[in-house]
Formats: sequence, C-alpha cells, structure tokens
Amino acid sequence: MSAESTHHDDSNYLNATSGFKSWFWSVDHKRLGIMYLATILSFFLIGGTFALLVRYELLDAAPTFSASNYNRAFTLHGAIMVFLVLVPAIPASLGNFLIPLMLGAKDVAFPKLNRLSYHIYLFGAFFFVTTLVLGGVDTGWTFYTPYSSKYGTNVITALTGAFILGFSSILTGLNFIVTIHKMRAPGMTWTKMPLFLWAMYATSLIQVLATPVIAVTLVLLMVERFLGIGIFDPALGGDPVLFQHFFWFYSHPVVYVMILPAFGVISETITIHSRKHIFGYVAIAGSSVAIAAVGFLVWGHHMFLSGQSETMGAIFSFITFGVAVPTAIKVCSWIATLYKGNIRWNTVMMYTLGFLWIFTIGGLTGLPLATLSTDVHLHDTYFVVAHFHYTMMGGVLFALITGIYHWWPKMTGKMFSEKAGVPIAIFAFLAYNLTFIPQFIAGHRGMPRRYHEYLPQFEGMMQLSSLGSFLFGLSLFAVLFNLIHSLLKGEKAPQNPWQGLSLEWETATPPIEHNFEGQPICTHGPYEFPDIDVKERVAAK
Repeated sequence: MSAESTHHDDSNYLNATSGFKSWFWSVDHKRLGIMYLATILSFFLIGGTFALLVRYELLDAAPTFSASNYNRAFTLHGAIMVFLVLVPAIPASLGNFLIPLMLGAKDVAFPKLNRLSYHIYLFGAFFFVTTLVLGGVDTGWTFYTPYSSKYGTNVITALTGAFILGFSSILTGLNFIVTIHKMRAPGMTWTKMPLFLWAMYATSLIQVLATPVIAVTLVLLMVERFLGIGIFDPALGGDPVLFQHFFWFYSHPVVYVMILPAFGVISETITIHSRKHIFGYVAIAGSSVAIAAVGFLVWGHHMFLSGQSETMGAIFSFITFGVAVPTAIKVCSWIATLYKGNIRWNTVMMYTLGFLWIFTIGGLTGLPLATLSTDVHLHDTYFVVAHFHYTMMGGVLFALITGIYHWWPKMTGKMFSEKAGVPIAIFAFLAYNLTFIPQFIAGHRGMPRRYHEYLPQFEGMMQLSSLGSFLFGLSLFAVLFNLIHSLLKGEKAPQNPWQGLSLEWETATPPIEHNFEGQPICTHGPYEFPDIDVKERVAAK
C-alpha cells in the first residue's frame, strides 16, 4: 500500500485548531474518536467505582449496606457499564478513529452525522448522570418487569437515557456501513480489507437491525408505567415474559456489538506482532458476519427457566452451540497465526494473549449454560456472573487496552513505556482471574447472584474475588499512568512503529487533519508480512 505523497510539517489533527469549541463541534472522525474514548473511560471510572462498592459489600457474608443501596449499586454498575461503556467502547472510539484511515478515506461518509451521534450519546448519558443525582435506580440493569413497571426508583429517567443512546448507536452503525461500502481506496477489494473493518461491518449491521427493538421495548415499558396499560404487568393483563423476549432479542445480539470489535482488534494485533500472515483470512472475515447473523437466533437461551416450552429450549440450545462454531474458528485461527510466528513479547502482545485466555474461558463456560440440564443448576448463580465478565467485560476491556496501546503512537505521536507496560499487563491478567475464578467455584456450589447477604460457606471465595477486583482496579490506574506519562515524557513515535501494512500506518504520525496528502492506493493485502519482509531484505542487500 502506498500514498501519493508524504506530509513533512508538524501540523496534525491534534493541533490544526485549538480550544474546546473546535473539538466539541469538530466533524473530524479522529477527534470524535478521541472524545468518545475520553468520555467512555470517564463513565468506566464511575461504573467501576460501583463495581468496587459491590465487591466491598460482599467481603463479608453479613450485610454492610442496606438491601436498597446494594440494589442501586449493582444496577448502576451494570447499566452504566453496558449502555455507556461496553456497547460504544471500541466501535465509537477506535472504530471512529481507524475506519477512514484503514480505508484510505479522508473521513466517514457522513461527518456531521458522526458528530450528531456523539452529541446524542452525551445527551443520553446526561439522563444516567441525572439518575445518579436523584438517588439511582434499583431494578437491575435488565429492567425486568413487573418490578420496573410498578416499583423501583427513577426508572423513567434511566429508560429515557437508554432510549436516547440507541439513536447514537443506530446512526454510528449506518455511517460505518456506508463508509465501508463506498469509501475504500482504489485497489482495496473486500478481500484486502483489514479484519478490523470486517468486524466493524458486522457490528454495524447488528446496531442498525437490533437497536430499534430495544427502543420500542423501552417505550412500551414507559407507557405501561405512565398510563397503567397492561403490556408486561400480569396484574393488568400483560405478560412479563414478553418483555424478556423483547429484551433478549436485542441484548444477545448486542453482546456481539461489544465483542465483535474486540475480535477485530485482536486479529490486527496478533498478526502484526507475530510478523505472520493471518491464518484463515476468509474464515475469520466470514465468521464475523456469521456471528452477527446467528446471534439474532439465540436469545431464548437466557430464558430456559422463564416458562418457555422444552421444545423451544432445545432449539435455542442447539442454535447456541452453533454460534460457538464461528467463534471457535477465530480462536483457532489466531492460535495458528501465532504458531512459528516471530512473536514480539511486548505490551500489546501481553494484552492480546491475555484476551485469548480470558475470552476462551468465557466461551467454554458458556457451553454448560447453553445446555438445558446444567443451566437448571447454574442459572442465576455467580457462575453466570463470572461467565459474563470473562466473555464481555474481560474480553472487551482487554481488547480495548490492546487497541489503545497498539494505535497509541498513531493517535498521539508518542511512544509508551514497554518496561512498565509488560509487568502491568501481567499483573492485570492475574488480578482479573483472581476476581472471577472464585465466582465460578461459588456459583457451581450454588451461590445465587444479586444478593447482598449470603451463607458463610461462600465467604472465602467472595473475599478472594473482592481482593482480585481491588488489585485489578489498581492495574487499570497503572495503565492510565503509563499512557499519561507517555504524553508528557514519551519519545516521539515513528510513522510506523510496528511495521504494519494496512493504510493507517501510511499516514503521518499523528495523522494530518484530512488523513492523507493524496489518494492512497492499495497494492497488497494488509497481512502479507513474509512477502514484504523478504522484499525488504532483498532491497537492503
């Protein structure tokens, strides 16, 4: 891949204009990606604080907080993490920053719509902040009826925030789909696109198709709560299981809105930092689309114990096992890529390998939950909590940190400390496993989730889990310190520090305002490392 010319002065997207207004009203996809990242990390701090409060409460079998305060803590933790952090984490931040650069485009297809998406995100987040100020919400992040339609506090405010956030997700997805279809550089066929773009394309399809379902569901819930019309409340002639169907029809596909971009990040980092062509490019790209499609058909595995028929349970169980196949294709392809690769044991690779372990554990523990007979035992226990956090929280978070470190030089023009980054990554990995492995054990032994008071026999496991959570929180602050230190005292980054072959590495570091001086031309695939390395060695001789 090549560009027509190279940028030589110091002007870039960071210093092209200055001031809060120039950033807040910017249509530059790179600035919007950075603002999304900063905002999402801010809400992650809030959601993480509530998580630590929950873990503090569970240090002792006897209650420390009141039941209502505990309910508010884990509800706000879950709602903030899902709606404000995990769903937009990679698509809105890294996706916004990288998609046009990887395509060889000057911006996304609809820059003003992109800016509107961010402002809508802020507006929706405002309602969640309002909920915090008003005393929180205590329905659980799933907002299950009839509790959320009859009881609970500040439910309408939280539902309004989630409803508004859906528009941001839909508009972002539409923008990315059009951008990938229409703005690829000359020579970039579908089979020459970086796998991160394939992951974002599949993610965008889910955002556009699934999000309207939850939007309508939230509106119906607010109508029932305001007007007393029986939609979900059985006392009014409604059906609470209907709410679960609507909720999980959206919420299981949205799992892949969280994790598919993470897959895309790992596909990029694992091949670049092993200097080896990705194994099974077509299979990985196709599996992203397959996961997006099949993900719409498995929502019922969340409802094995909600009164659905055994026949439907068996069907959903079978399809759930089916969605594991394209996921396994990715994991096996990544491992095959590592095999006999020239692996760089740097910070990026440490987090990449951490993701492989954490997500694999999360995926494998999903199989007992997809099995009717074992789910009866494990349903609504801490086994489910651990599985979810290994798959979603751990998978997304480790991939997000991987992506931040990998593209940090391109985003900021500064290199971070590898001496600090590697041990921090190892420490974070150990702390994360210390947090959630005990929850698997406790859940298998029967400890229910969502309880602030529990039997003393589970106290040891819960104390280990809480200790791990505090250590993991410490590791995240260490990551933040490493990145801030790089901004202040880090070495200037070269244009292509990792010797990547995709188009974002052809731009200046940091990129100029409109990305490229001339129109880049795609002349080879993004992962042809053996061929490129041989050519470079021959040229050097």
